[in-house]
Amino acid sequence: MSAEAADREAATSSRPCTPPQTSWFEFVLEEALLEQHLQKPSPDPPPVQLIVQFLEQASKPSVNEQNQVQPPPDNKRNRILKLLALKVAAHLKWDLDVLEKSLSVPVLNMLLNELLCISKVPPGTKHVDVDLSTLPPTTAMAILLYNRWAIRTIVQSSFPVKQVKPGPPQLNVMNHIQQEKELTENILKVLKEQAADSILVLEGALKLNKDLYVHTIRTLDLLAMEPGMVNGETESSTAGLKISAEEIQCQVCYDLGAIYFQQGSTNAAVHEKAKEKFFKTKELIAKNGSSSLHFTIDEERLAGYCQACEVLTSSSDDASQQATPYSQIHSCMKSGKYQDLVKIFLEDNLTLSLPEQFRQSVLRELFQKAQQGNDALDEVCFKVCVCNTVCDVLQGRIIDIQFCQLFLKPSKEKIDFLLEVCSGSINLESASEELKRRMAAFLKNLCLGMEDLQFVFMISSHELFIKLLKDDERKLLIDQMRKRSPRINLCTKPVTSFYDIPASASVNIGQLEHQLILSVDPWRIRQILIELHGMTSERQFWTISNKWEVPNVYGSVILGIKDSLTRDLVYILMAKGLHCCAIKDFVHAKQLFAACLELVTEFSPKLRQVMLNEMLLLDIYTHEAGAGASGERPPSDLISRVRGYLEMRVPDIPLRQVIAEECVAFLLNWCENEYLTMQVPLPLVQTNPYVKLGQLLAATCKELPGPKESRRTAKDLWEVVVQICSVSNQHKRGNDGRVSLIKHRESTLGIMYRSELLSFIKKLREPLVLTTILSLFVKLHNVREDIVNDIAAEHISIWPSSIPNLQSVDFEAVAITVKELVSYALTINANNHFWLIIQADIYFATNQYSAALHYYLQAGAVCSDFFNKMVPPDVYTDQVIKRMIKCCSLLNCHTQVAILCQFLREVDYKTAFKALQEQNSHDAMDSYYEYIWDVTILEYLTYLHHKRGETDKRQIAIKAIGQTELNASNPEEVLQLAAQRRKKKFLQAMAKLYF
Repeated sequence: MSAEAADREAATSSRPCTPPQTSWFEFVLEEALLEQHLQKPSPDPPPVQLIVQFLEQASKPSVNEQNQVQPPPDNKRNRILKLLALKVAAHLKWDLDVLEKSLSVPVLNMLLNELLCISKVPPGTKHVDVDLSTLPPTTAMAILLYNRWAIRTIVQSSFPVKQVKPGPPQLNVMNHIQQEKELTENILKVLKEQAADSILVLEGALKLNKDLYVHTIRTLDLLAMEPGMVNGETESSTAGLKISAEEIQCQVCYDLGAIYFQQGSTNAAVHEKAKEKFFKTKELIAKNGSSSLHFTIDEERLAGYCQACEVLTSSSDDASQQATPYSQIHSCMKSGKYQDLVKIFLEDNLTLSLPEQFRQSVLRELFQKAQQGNDALDEVCFKVCVCNTVCDVLQGRIIDIQFCQLFLKPSKEKIDFLLEVCSGSINLESASEELKRRMAAFLKNLCLGMEDLQFVFMISSHELFIKLLKDDERKLLIDQMRKRSPRINLCTKPVTSFYDIPASASVNIGQLEHQLILSVDPWRIRQILIELHGMTSERQFWTISNKWEVPNVYGSVILGIKDSLTRDLVYILMAKGLHCCAIKDFVHAKQLFAACLELVTEFSPKLRQVMLNEMLLLDIYTHEAGAGASGERPPSDLISRVRGYLEMRVPDIPLRQVIAEECVAFLLNWCENEYLTMQVPLPLVQTNPYVKLGQLLAATCKELPGPKESRRTAKDLWEVVVQICSVSNQHKRGNDGRVSLIKHRESTLGIMYRSELLSFIKKLREPLVLTTILSLFVKLHNVREDIVNDIAAEHISIWPSSIPNLQSVDFEAVAITVKELVSYALTINANNHFWLIIQADIYFATNQYSAALHYYLQAGAVCSDFFNKMVPPDVYTDQVIKRMIKCCSLLNCHTQVAILCQFLREVDYKTAFKALQEQNSHDAMDSYYEYIWDVTILEYLTYLHHKRGETDKRQIAIKAIGQTELNASNPEEVLQLAAQRRKKKFLQAMAKLYF
């Protein structure tokens, strides 16, 4: 008997007693729309929630004239609603994975009971008593589906479920949730009682060895017809969606394996059955392929099950099962060989094959056994914890609190074992610098945290410590240790009695200063400063570290604070915050700045605004390094704060130029061109050079697609950049009376220095802005009179073609700037073909022909899927091809020259023939003939080799010319296809040569 009875009873008691709200017309219209949706050639999957709606409508109880609740009537309306729910499930091919994710247990139970009913399974019949081989295929499949779902639901209910955080309490919602919970529990109770029967049904299904069929929309329609109209079609073996015997076995084996594995927690022998089923599933997937299954299997979960079964069923003396660390660890835990367990963990510190969660679970189990009275395990717990900690250090994870607790009272034995683990966990010859740095930092911090200097000496004198830390670092550490007690000589082993001598006040101050330098916790910094000021009032503690740097514009304001404790605290908090910003430790920087802001708000509005400005800059850095790096737009609040900073008019506030620079770059990177062009206040443009530059860039980018008449802003930007790149000339009379000309590279004529402009551009990431400024500098580079080879660039036509005073422009600086800008742009997007062409042109202009060819080929490769598509003509222009020809010619690759001559719009026969006449060629020569499609060039090659008496090469040329696809009588499409194929192969061969 199925769970249908429990479901019906619970449904009747839990549904609200209200009449149906859907009119008959709306219901019929809904049915027609669903039918139309499902009959499309490629319909989108209908929402699974339609099943819920249809079944809820069909299962609503009715109310009679005496206002008594009655079960749902078995009328035509309810039957069609149930049929619609079945059709949606049929459209989803009865995929239990999809249905279980979206439907609750009561709804899915109701749906499958309806499937059993429509499939002619007699109600009240035990499925285990039915012979599946005698049933129609669709009926047998319905029974299989129900029992598979029953088993899967039992297994799923045994997993822990994350509790959903409840929202505001609503009485009707809470009642509904409670009713559904009770209904689910009732169904699960029935399913668990029937679990043994369901397992027997599925085991019987494995013996069927025949294909079955599952209901489709069409077969459901046939079943819904009058009995005389069906003609027995649904009873035949070809009705419905065919599910092969192998697929059925695969899915049933997997579900049986899952239930056996679950039962194995109380009966270990059942794990053998689970292992058999899972390995059978694995074999079937390997044989048939997972893509052929109508019902998908999670292969990662299956692999996990197989591995777990191997471990759980392996015997301690089975040598073949000891291959995996999991099996070895399981065997050690069962047999109590804990020293072998420590050895496995130590060896795994090199291979790092065990997951962190598994390591922690083993340690937890050991702690539990130790707490139950097994004192011998205390040492094992410590050793496994040390292995885990060193593993965490090498992988950059936080050290666990358990290690700190176990190391509160270190001993010589503990230190010795720790150093042994550290030495055995890193191979200094092959380890990366990052691993060495992490291990060195761990050992260094271990020394700094120890009070007993005898143990510090044990670590600092160890071979690993000496190899990992440089001489300067070791010397600094020793000096820090000496501050604790000036009489201790760390070069010799200290005597034990010496530790009884109390430390002097100067030692205590030194220790506190050391903690002050290392700490990034605002509260701790405040406490240390209070202690230090209580010890002495003569020191200025903001001066104890030369790493604490505050900009001069802020320093004068901070050092003007009268209270020495407040002055030290503000200075140190800001200096540490700025340092954390510089090393991209944004979390600690925010904590330090927030503490500083809270402090200065109490007494200084000026410093309060300074801290707000610095926190804005920190938020910009945080977004650009985090969400902004993946393309996520900044929140509107951050954009508003950036605009507010640029428009700020608070007098006497010290401002850092870098904040304005970052704000303008931020707006350009996120395409806030409308604000920069139209809304930024005019006084701000006149007073802030970065805002003016940003406005001109934004306006030029906005007008790029426009006509030439709308290029006024481009001309303005051009004039600003030309002024920045101009040099100021001064005349000086020498001792001999002659006048010499002095050029100043950094001109003061422009709104900023060229180095400042370059620094600003390197903060930009928006491709259009970078392309615009890059094309400007390329045009400025091309304007000079002595230029031989122009550099090509996108949008280069928008800039003026001449400069009134050429002598004033520092073209050497312009050339350097172009190189730096292209290199930077390619770090932003290495696949921008226009930037790659510029880089290639630069190498061509400086006679670096091999490098130029590399970038010309790379530009073509990135925009043609490595030449599998045609390179766009605006990338490989005639000018680019001619430069590639010249590069090959100067590299003595003359056959390549001849082939490239075919790429021009008009084949350059003169250059090709001249190149082929060269006998001193450095390329593969005749092996390239297969890439030539121009018959004239091939005929010339044949003549040339005949004239030279080179019979073998002549035969290669004749073979190339004799290919049918090069016949001049072929249609133009065939000839173009032949040319395109040869172009592709040649360019790919060139790319392999020059990449």
